[in-house]
Parts: sequence; C-alpha cells; structure tokens
Amino acid sequence: MITMKKAIQFGAGNIGRGFIGAVLAENGYHVVFADVNETVVGKINEDKEYVVRIMDTECTEIKITNISAVDSRSPQLVQEIAQAQIVTTAVGLTILPRIAGALAAGIAQRCSDGVKECLNVIACENGLRASTQLKEHVYGHLSDLQKQYADEYVGFPDCSVDRIVPPIKSENPIDVVVEKFYEWNVERASIKGEMPQIAGMNLADNLIAYVERKLFTLNTGHAITAYLGRLKGHRTIEESISDPEILAVVKAAMQESGEGLVAKYGFDHDAHFAYIDKILGRFRNPHLQDDVTRVGREPLRKLSANDRLIKPTLTARQYGFDTRNLVKGIAAALHYDNPEDPQSVQMRQVIAEQGLEKAVEQFTGLESGAPLVGEILCAYDALK
Repeated sequence: MITMKKAIQFGAGNIGRGFIGAVLAENGYHVVFADVNETVVGKINEDKEYVVRIMDTECTEIKITNISAVDSRSPQLVQEIAQAQIVTTAVGLTILPRIAGALAAGIAQRCSDGVKECLNVIACENGLRASTQLKEHVYGHLSDLQKQYADEYVGFPDCSVDRIVPPIKSENPIDVVVEKFYEWNVERASIKGEMPQIAGMNLADNLIAYVERKLFTLNTGHAITAYLGRLKGHRTIEESISDPEILAVVKAAMQESGEGLVAKYGFDHDAHFAYIDKILGRFRNPHLQDDVTRVGREPLRKLSANDRLIKPTLTARQYGFDTRNLVKGIAAALHYDNPEDPQSVQMRQVIAEQGLEKAVEQFTGLESGAPLVGEILCAYDALK
C-alpha cells in the first residue's frame, strides 16, 4: 500500500528544478529528482532544499524543500518509482528512450508487488505527444502481463508546458532563476485513477489546442526573435526584441499564426491577440538574459514539418491568411550560422553542397515547386 505522496522527476536541470519539480513540491509531494549529474544529485541530497528566484518587475524567492535525488542509473530508482503516484520528465525528447528502461522496471516492480494505486507518467517536454512517445518506449521493455497491468493502472497523459527558464548560474549550483509566468496543461482524459489536485496544473479537455497555441505563439515568436537577433548581432532575446525592426516582424508573424489558430480552434480573437502581447512582454524581461544561441539551437529540428516555423505557416495559409512575416522567420532560421551548434553546421553544409532550394525541401518536407518554397528563397535572398 502506497501511503507517502511521492513524485519522481526525471531531469534535475533548470526546468526540472525551476518548474515541474517546484510545482509538485509546493503541492506537498516529496519530489525525488532522478539525474545522471552526480554533482547535482549529491548537492540535492546534501542540502535537501534549493531556492527558485522568480525574476519579474518584482523579484521574489521560493524555497523548495521535501526533496531528495537519485542517480537515474541506480537500482534504487526502481523502488522509488514503485512507491510513487506521479512521474514527470524534463529531459528532452531525445533522452526519453534512455529513461524508458528504468521506468519500465519500476512499473514491473509495481506489477510484481500487486500495487493497485494508479501511477501517472507525464513527459513535460517541448514536443507533440511526448508522453505518448514515452509510453511506446516503455512498453517495449514490458512483458505482456506487465503491459496488461500498465493498461489498467498506469496513465501517460500528454501535456503542454510553458515557462522560460534561462541557464543563469547561481552561487549555489542547484538554485535556479525563472520567469513568473508559467502554464502546465495536462490531458484530463488520459489520467488514470483519481484526478490529481495540483495547483498550477490545468486539466485540459482540448489539449492539442493548448499545444498548438503555445507552439504557434511562444515557440514561433521566440525562434524568430532569436534568428533575426543573431543576424543583426544581438546577444539576447531582450536585446533582439528591443530592436524595432525585429519587433515588427516578430509581432506580425505571431499575429499571422494567430489568425490560423483562431480559424482552426475558434479561439476568441481579441483574447488571443492579447496573449500575443503578453508573450512579447515576456521576451522583454531584462532579468532573464536569455541568449539567442540557446533559443535558436537545433535549427533543423525547428525547421521540420511539424515544428514552430513550418506548421504555423501552413496552417495560416490553409485558411487564406498572409504569411510574409512567418516566411521571413523561416528564412532567418536558414541563415542561422553557429559553428558550435552541430545542426547549424550541418544546415550550412547542405545549403552549400545542394543549393538552397533542395535544402529547404529536405529540411521542411515541402514539395518541390511549392509556392511557399519560392517565397522562402526570395525572403532568404532579401536577408543577405
């Protein structure tokens, strides 16, 4: 019988500590951070607390307590999972397959122990249906009997997360800086057992609308700000969005994607455009010092068909809206030149060897000769 209110947070990085882990701890969970960073794991176990600094017009601090940590490669993690009510992740989509084995072992242990309390696993990643992806990886490690158990007692609700947590180093390596704003929307229908009462978690009935609202607005605007800022020699998002020319393009691009969202999901037009203004205000936060190279990293992923540049552009065009500023954002991404970013290096190499048109088709999945491809090529030349 599980009695203690326990959460496992895979990933003790800035998002894990500054957002998801902090929300769970504030809601009375004992949060066990699982990570491979031995220094961070050791420091959490030594201090048993850390500080979240909320940087806004008024700066505040929250002390996070009732925490511990475990090396995510340790057998101890299996027993921790066997005793938990909720598992969350903030590790990045590419790392999900690597944690699936440990999570599956914990589920197998619950099955063997005859645990009837439900466990919900929520992958809090920047990606579409991340929990569903994690479930597929986990089920690959389970026997048929364990899969039957998981089908009944383990939920994998998808979610949408939104909080800017820049990599600002604190004197104490486990303290973390965050912005005040955050959203955590979790798919209600996929939760197993009793609905969790977690302040700060919104149980959503139309999750995909929230996912695309965030992708087409925050992620789209953030990326375009970073790529245009890099082109003009700005270092941070705040510097970039303070440039009137960049602000004009970013705001117009977010409004173009917003028109597509309003048409697709029936959002209130005025409310959504107010949401755009709120996000632009977040970009202007001088305390975050968010580097354009962090926001612009992995340009090939961001140029892919279902990500923050191409998908909102196609959606807006589907409903007949102008996309000239979104196209400028795509072109700016194609100009992104950062020798320390492997995807940027690869992108520049493909463009040099195959030509821009073939590269665009390869990166974006757009068909050869599509009108949008031609518009991207023109916008790219205009940014030279």
